[in-house]
Amino acid sequence: MNYRHGYHAGNFADVMKHVLLTRILAHLLKKDAAFRVIDTHAGIGLHDLDGEEAQRTGEWRDGIGRLEEPFGDDVEALLAPYRQAISAVRATNPAGYPGSPMITRLMLRRQDRAIVVERHPEDAARLAALFLRDRQVKALELDGWTALNAMIPPKERRGLVLIDPPFEEVGELARLGREMLKAQSKWETGIFAGWYPIKDPADADRFADDLATGSRTGTLRLELMIETRIDPARLNGSGLVVINPPWKLAEEAEILLPALAKRLARDSRAGFRCEWLREG
Repeated sequence: MNYRHGYHAGNFADVMKHVLLTRILAHLLKKDAAFRVIDTHAGIGLHDLDGEEAQRTGEWRDGIGRLEEPFGDDVEALLAPYRQAISAVRATNPAGYPGSPMITRLMLRRQDRAIVVERHPEDAARLAALFLRDRQVKALELDGWTALNAMIPPKERRGLVLIDPPFEEVGELARLGREMLKAQSKWETGIFAGWYPIKDPADADRFADDLATGSRTGTLRLELMIETRIDPARLNGSGLVVINPPWKLAEEAEILLPALAKRLARDSRAGFRCEWLREG
């Protein structure tokens, strides 16, 4: 349990993950029926980019720090919920950056609920304090994989499970695929979004092949690569695989990902991927 997301808050991988999170939530908001969000590896929920952890690495400068200049109108329309979440946080802390729990909270309506889970004791305490008197968000100190199996299906038919493990253990990428397929079989109407790092693209390909073989419903593979000189010792890109993706998420990703790849690239030939592993 050494991983602390504060060192990486607001980096390029966060930007990609959180932009796509807001798009999924935006689609859930289009219907009046309540939904539930379960965030299995939630972190502390809210970060300070002026804080010691973020300043030590400075990764945010090549992530959210590069989004100051606006994109074209089509991209900005899709980025609007993400930018609104950041603006809401920065109204009280100019260096604030919302993690997935806070982004989710800011987009919930009265009828919607969220469960946010964190295993690291110190981070779990900070997460619980953030939502201490919140009747719509329940924060738990618990292993994320345990939470994934214990908390589905919820009473709501609609909702999202966001799975963002620390990838500290050998085989955790393969486990992500297995656990997502297992969970989807228990909650067939839920959306499952699993984030993963891309160091060696061959590992991501094996993960995608397993999901393509095992999935029984629509499964979308979304990736952002920020450089072409692949170094397996460092983070070269990030991915999000979505089971039961909302209608039009793929179409939106085709607009967002190339724009983000160009803006966040470390070299001149960064790229993206948007492909169906299994069409729904």
